[in-house]
Amino acid sequence: METGPGDRPRVSWPSRTGNALAISLSYRPIVETFRRTTGPTPQEDAVSGSQSRRQAINAVIGHSTPHCDTDTYIADMFGELVFSPSVMKARLPKTVYKKIMATIDNGAPLDPTVADVVASAMKDWAIEKGASHYAHVFYPLTGFTAEKHDSFLEPDASGLSLAEFQGKTLLQGEPDASSFPNGGLRGTFEARGYTGWDATSPAYILENPNGNTLCIPTIFISWTGEALDKKTPLLRSQQAMSKQAMRLLKLFGHTDVDTVVSYAGAEQEYFLIDENFYYARPDLMTSGRTLFGAPPSKGQEFDDHYFGAIPDRVLAFMIELDRELFKQGIPAKTRHNEVAPGQFELAPVFERSVIAHDHQQLMMTTMKKVAERYGMICLLHEKPFAGVNGSGKHVNFSLGNSHQGNLLNPGDTPHDNMQFLVFCGAIIRGVHKFGGLLRAVVASASNDHRLGANEAPPAIISIFLGSQLMDVFDQIAKGGATASKEAGVLELGVDTLPPLKADPGDRNRTSPFAFTGNRFEYRAPGSNQSISDPMVAINVLLADSIDHIATELEKLTADGTTFADACQQVLQEIITEHGAVIFNGDGYADVWQDEARSRGLKNLRTTVDAVTELGDADVVTAFEKYGVLSARELEAREDVIFEQYALTILVEAKETAEIAKTMILPATFRYQGELSGVSANLKAAGIESANPVLEEITAHLAELLSSLTTLEEGIKNFHGDSEYDESKYALDTLIPAMLEVRAAADALEGLVADDLWPLPTYNEMLTIL
Repeated sequence: METGPGDRPRVSWPSRTGNALAISLSYRPIVETFRRTTGPTPQEDAVSGSQSRRQAINAVIGHSTPHCDTDTYIADMFGELVFSPSVMKARLPKTVYKKIMATIDNGAPLDPTVADVVASAMKDWAIEKGASHYAHVFYPLTGFTAEKHDSFLEPDASGLSLAEFQGKTLLQGEPDASSFPNGGLRGTFEARGYTGWDATSPAYILENPNGNTLCIPTIFISWTGEALDKKTPLLRSQQAMSKQAMRLLKLFGHTDVDTVVSYAGAEQEYFLIDENFYYARPDLMTSGRTLFGAPPSKGQEFDDHYFGAIPDRVLAFMIELDRELFKQGIPAKTRHNEVAPGQFELAPVFERSVIAHDHQQLMMTTMKKVAERYGMICLLHEKPFAGVNGSGKHVNFSLGNSHQGNLLNPGDTPHDNMQFLVFCGAIIRGVHKFGGLLRAVVASASNDHRLGANEAPPAIISIFLGSQLMDVFDQIAKGGATASKEAGVLELGVDTLPPLKADPGDRNRTSPFAFTGNRFEYRAPGSNQSISDPMVAINVLLADSIDHIATELEKLTADGTTFADACQQVLQEIITEHGAVIFNGDGYADVWQDEARSRGLKNLRTTVDAVTELGDADVVTAFEKYGVLSARELEAREDVIFEQYALTILVEAKETAEIAKTMILPATFRYQGELSGVSANLKAAGIESANPVLEEITAHLAELLSSLTTLEEGIKNFHGDSEYDESKYALDTLIPAMLEVRAAADALEGLVADDLWPLPTYNEMLTIL
């Protein structure tokens, strides 16, 4: 409050609603006078939401950061909880070890006769590590990790117990198959399902202060043999891709061709907030994102958080997280502040995509557990806070083997590297042909908040090649590549600084599918998603395209065309027919929407638009041809995604209504009452004074009540004849109604006195850590 002539109170109004602090400070002396006159209200005698906020802030300020055990050097811890090849080599007979490694390294069929020996060695190792139970760990269509624990101990005839773990138990388990999402593959009365040991992914120990558990990665299928999980199609697609890639490599004259493996390294973005704020936000606890919240006065406008100094509390968490991940054999590499306040990133080193998938699932679980030790909550939702950048999981991928190396490494002169160009051409063709599939496998209610915004790739799937590769493929289209743009050198103008090598091409953060030097980066997956679906899609499109290329090369060379000319001809055909998918420009620009449409590229803006692509004829044909998923399995997954989308929105709608009714409305009514009392007291004292805040609050309150009625009516009428119908209803009816409720509530947050507002604010959650 400022004073003007005659010391009359003069309120300084903010230029926009959103500065609750300025308003509450402006009116606080008047309100306090009113309170002293009338005495405390019954509501003030109770513990209010605003008091919970203050308690949360005090708890954050008084937080003491724990210290982890740093006596052991982190490198010495790597893989200590993993039944790794080195452990197997030391504990298994040589013949058994060779058979297992042949399966792991070369994709050889698993010999079930080794199961008893492996199970015995695995049990002994696990018990030495403090394990009393084992668990078949699988990855159902929820996208999360599931585990069923059983004890090693079994009673014997003498009344004692023995530790038992037989080969048949290692090979197969039997959880309930009807209790997980299955898209109609299993009825409620059809419960039988099986887990099967995946020997290509190592077993590991899950630690707990009260005891450890041996975890065995598995697949999960129904009694009919249909896939009910994320792992089975990943293994199938890897095998299909490898078969076609090996075939192509042999055409290039390689005689020592090993299994070709897809590799993945997923950059995991996440938010951290103090647990006291989290538990004071029912929306975060229920849905993983804030359904209400006015924009903070300072967001990410200054670009000062990205790569900034990591807060001590967060760094302590990261240090312990790295140690926990290293013990699990997860090669955590990079950690840093991300763009949004309170946002961070963790990136591992490349691994085989099957292992990378399992490690990603374990990584997310470990991140949450370690964060709780430091009094924080790790938020993996794609958009926990409106108005600031969401979180993705950029999946970097390549393919190769021990003999031919990385097949996506262009070398210094990519125009001369025909093998690289052919594999790159296969990706170009596959991304163009299966762009709808790539969009569908990253579709979810939460990821819809990111895709298409100026923080994540557009929903239009395109490829960025960079200037060097684009030039090479332009030359191919015109008859043949003869040169490559060379890397440059940056002279910095300071004698003490060394010249820096400049790459021959820039990077493009707006592209959903970008070449980044010796790999591609698929930037569309969401932070909370399994990387299985994107990698399955990539493996399938590679299998299809490599098969097409190998078949064409075989035909052309059989007709007398030289192999070099055949490669040139096939690549020229690919660029001509599929070059429309290549775009090196700004994916955020509005003009790209029109240009993409003219190129025939799909713009699938929402999950409801995208998921039907799983039923596309080309997709179904490819998945069935390469034995990855049947048409029935694909249809089931489509239904599961629609069901999860609709239920996610429905839960958010219900939570929106509940918070509005039980927290926001009561706080607003109290403040409205206080302001009305102030006006009445002033009027009784003969002072006529307009109260613009009261008028504005009353207007927004009417909007909130009206929109809340609409939302509750929408919830009441939620129905549909199919999962698609329910998703469409959620998209067209529930989401707009929720947004209307939020708009009114967020406007009120900028008006209601700060000491009455019940929910922790964005300013608090994003900056007090």
